[in-house]
Amino acid sequence: MRFDAADAHWRETPRAGASAAQKDWLMRGGSLTAHLARLGDVTVRVTREAVSTPWTDEHAALACAARAPVWVREVVLAVDGVPFVAAHSIAPLAASKGVWQAIRRLRTRPLAELLYSDSDVTRSPLVSRRVIARHPLFALSVRALAGADEGATGTASEIGAEAATAAATIFAVDAAARAAAEIAAVPHAFAARRSVFERHGAPLMVTECLLPALWRHLDAHGERRARGAQAH
Repeated sequence: MRFDAADAHWRETPRAGASAAQKDWLMRGGSLTAHLARLGDVTVRVTREAVSTPWTDEHAALACAARAPVWVREVVLAVDGVPFVAAHSIAPLAASKGVWQAIRRLRTRPLAELLYSDSDVTRSPLVSRRVIARHPLFALSVRALAGADEGATGTASEIGAEAATAAATIFAVDAAARAAAEIAAVPHAFAARRSVFERHGAPLMVTECLLPALWRHLDAHGERRARGAQAH
């Protein structure tokens, strides 16, 4: 692995003030989507896919120029309709048309399907930091909370109104209400983590911001489904 996400702010050891749960989830390997699936039903809402340029703390990790074109994919991972993670993935534009071209065809499938089913993919150590308002990931996370209502109701519409049962409708409304409540309590900082995946010499960096609903769920239910939530 010749790529490394660590720098002066992103560090392999979580900050001293982080809770035990935060330290665990910030450093937990494997598929984050799979870990979330233990807590409830996970849905992926794609919020952005575009050609862009790296954030100021990204280009060094990718070993590319500061203004080099990159492919960006941003999603919200929701558990039972409530946003738990805002994720930002970035790869050199050429790699997104070559080694990592499959990321352009994921749609609402999780990135984990590509990363953990391919023996040619290696991963750098996870690093983490607190993200405050001046970092672009903060705005991304706030947008994830603000757009939660759209994501919750959008899932029901994709299923089809005719096929949605009364119970599913009630659940969707409840999820929307819980998601809307998130917006009223945006924290002054978020806990975030990132790592670089490498395949045939091409990097793909994934940055994940862990949202307040995750910590509340863990406080209330541990690593179990919330009472009343049904497995499918």
